[in-house]
Amino acid sequence: MATLPLGATARPSTSAAALPLVGRTAIAAIFVLSGLSKLAAPAATIGYIQSVGLPLPQVGLAIALVVELLGGVALILGYRTRLVASVLAVFAIATALAFHSALGDQNQFIHFFKNVAIAGGLLNVIALGGGAWSLDARR
Repeated sequence: MATLPLGATARPSTSAAALPLVGRTAIAAIFVLSGLSKLAAPAATIGYIQSVGLPLPQVGLAIALVVELLGGVALILGYRTRLVASVLAVFAIATALAFHSALGDQNQFIHFFKNVAIAGGLLNVIALGGGAWSLDARR
């Protein structure tokens, strides 16, 4: 096994360097698409927020739009990746608890654990960072 000089780091192959970008994009896609659907039908989203009894549905919509759209784009770009992934992970768990906690309903059960799985993927992003192809790596 070859050793690197002190202070040197191994450079990943191009395909290995691309994997964090592909993973971030795959995770972010659900947030961006969900944010765009909320933007296209704000009244439906406000009604859904009201239906689960949460207060201030307009504020909830605004928070969801900011988190999903800005957070999703920032995750794709790898900008402040660990912080953004942390916010998105908390958001995924909060929405699972608020909107998908009727675990006796198979559809809600699946959505709940989908959110848990997304949060799990985001924990990996938090642990490993944005990777070589991220704005974070350029700073």
